[in-house]
This record gives sequence, structure tokens and C-alpha cells, in this order.
Amino acid sequence: MKKITALVLAAAMTLALAACGGGSGSNSAAGSSAAASGAASGAASAAGDYASLDPVVLTGADSTGKGAAGQLFGEMVAAKVDEITGGQLTIDYYPNGELGADADLLRQLQANDIHLFVGQTAPVVSFVPEVAVYDLPMVFAQYDGATIDKVLNGDSEFNNQLKTAFNAAGLELMGTLQNATYRLTTSNVELATLDDFAGLQIRTMENPNHMAFWEAIGAAPTPMAWNEVYFALQSGNLAAQENAADTIVGANLNEVQEYLSLTNHILYANMMIMNKEAWDSLDPAYQEALTQAVSEALTEMSAQLAQIDEDNKADLESKGMTITEYGPEFYEEILALPAVQELYQTIDASVNGLGATLQEELAAAAG
Repeated sequence: MKKITALVLAAAMTLALAACGGGSGSNSAAGSSAAASGAASGAASAAGDYASLDPVVLTGADSTGKGAAGQLFGEMVAAKVDEITGGQLTIDYYPNGELGADADLLRQLQANDIHLFVGQTAPVVSFVPEVAVYDLPMVFAQYDGATIDKVLNGDSEFNNQLKTAFNAAGLELMGTLQNATYRLTTSNVELATLDDFAGLQIRTMENPNHMAFWEAIGAAPTPMAWNEVYFALQSGNLAAQENAADTIVGANLNEVQEYLSLTNHILYANMMIMNKEAWDSLDPAYQEALTQAVSEALTEMSAQLAQIDEDNKADLESKGMTITEYGPEFYEEILALPAVQELYQTIDASVNGLGATLQEELAAAAG
């Protein structure tokens, strides 16, 4: 097993492409700390004496692109929890799809075959339907990162309801990383106005709400495995795709796309999720250490995300892509479309009103 060290943490904090190896640990979270409960648990919790606890190894994974925010987030948490506990609680972390794609990882997570997952919200919808609230198009576009964070990670009704939904699915939501950066659109034709999206063959994730949004604005969404996208764009079988700036850079899509359009249609957010059985089996001292590691990583990574986003956009522009920005009227025009309004109603109904709660709490947090 290759443990994450403080050197990895330093690499993540300087936005380097962190490399993290994996291995097989002999202990899993489930059942590994039961013997440390009772008096030893109370002493460890009070004094932070992790040495009195049995060592625990968790397995974590993501399928993000190399150097993407999700990978850096997962690796930073692994480094921090190792440091906090003096190596007593460690995360054996496998990035970049080493253990499978998002759906594979989430199935492994539910089965407690892995214990931690980091990924974007869209694939989680199939496992926790309420996460479809993040599919509301452009719902976050008018707010800054601090305002959004109050609702997503604070003691809000939205966050509490969402955590309850995760628990019902056998999962524990540890935190959501964002800083008001978004998924963007790349294309081989300029998308200056809403009319330019008519008939646009665009690759999307296999998410019905995402597809419904693109259909609502006149485009022709096509789900496709990520590893096929570059060649489909290169051959002309697709005209466009949508993703976060770091993913676009990592996949070198500037080689096959000319335009980068700042559509800001979906918040670029990475969730850290844990199997609930694994979480419940951890000694409270370990739970506290992991919570602390996630909180610190969220704070440090969020401060960097806006700069990461700007740097990646500048990188794409320097490589020849033309950036298209939009004024408020562009978003207002889209949100006023009957088909988009209907999609809002459909999504809100599917998440039992959580969409309305999100909008209300965002507005209240903005003051």
C-alpha cells in the first residue's frame, strides 16, 4: 500500500498534478474499530490519543480527470486524516478511474467494497434521487461561492434534508466542494446567441434532466462514454460537449474544439460520500478526525477553485480557443423559456420540493 503523505498535500495545495497510488489494505472500516469502543473510545475522543485505537484503512476512489479538483480534494482529505491521526486512520486512495467509472464506484460504495467516493453530482442521482436538485439549470449562476457554501455545507434545511436522503440510501454525505465555478460548453461553431444552439449535437452525461435542458434550448443531446468523446469531436460526429474547465484542459479538447462558451449551466461541484455502515463503524474519535479533514480540505480547496478555473480558461485561450461570455439577459432568456420552467417544476416535484428549498435558502443566504 502506498500511503498518502504530506508531500501529496503540498502538491495539491500548489495545484500540481498530484499522483496517488493505490494498494490493498488488510482492514476495512466495517468492523475494524468495534473493539476500540467503550472506555478506550471515550479517552481517545477526549485526549485525541489515536494510538489507543485499532488502526483502520479506508479505501477511497474517484474517476475524475488527472489533476481535476475532485482528485485533489480526495487526496487532500487522505493526507490530512493521516496527519491528524498520526497514521492510525488512513485512506488508500485510487484516483482517475483506477477502480472503475462513477457508476461502478458508486455501486462498490453502496456495497461497502469501497468506503469513500469523490465525484460530481450527476451520476449520484441514480443512487440518491434527491441529488437531481443540482440539475436545476443555472440555479446557482447568480450567487457567489460563499453564499452557495452556506446552503450546501452549512446547517441549512437543504443540507439536512439532503443528508437524510443519503442516509436512506445507505450513504453519508461528508461535504460538497465548489466555489461558484461551472460546467461550460465547447464547440466547433460559435454559440453567440440562444438561436445558435438549435440542433447542436452535444455530448452530455447520461442524465435525463441534463438532456431535457439541452432539448429545451433547442440542442440535440447525445450521451456518450467519456473515453469516446475526443474522437467523436475530432471526427465531426459530435459538434460540442460540456464539462468543467479543468476537465477540458485535461482531455486536450482544445485540439478538436475552437470555442469555449461560458454557459454556466450546472454548478461544478464534487461530493465526498462515505458508505454509512463504514462511517457508523468508525470510532467517534476517527469520525471527528475525518470530519475535521474534510472541513479543512473544503476550506483550502474552495479558496483555490476560482483561480484553478481562471487558469484553465486562460490556458485554453492561449491554446487557440475563443471564449464566449454572456450577459444576464442570456440567462434570463433561457430561464424564461416555457420548457425550462416546466423542467424546474418537474425536477422540484421529483425531489419533494427540495428545489424550492434550495432557491429560498440561496436567496436568504445572499441577504
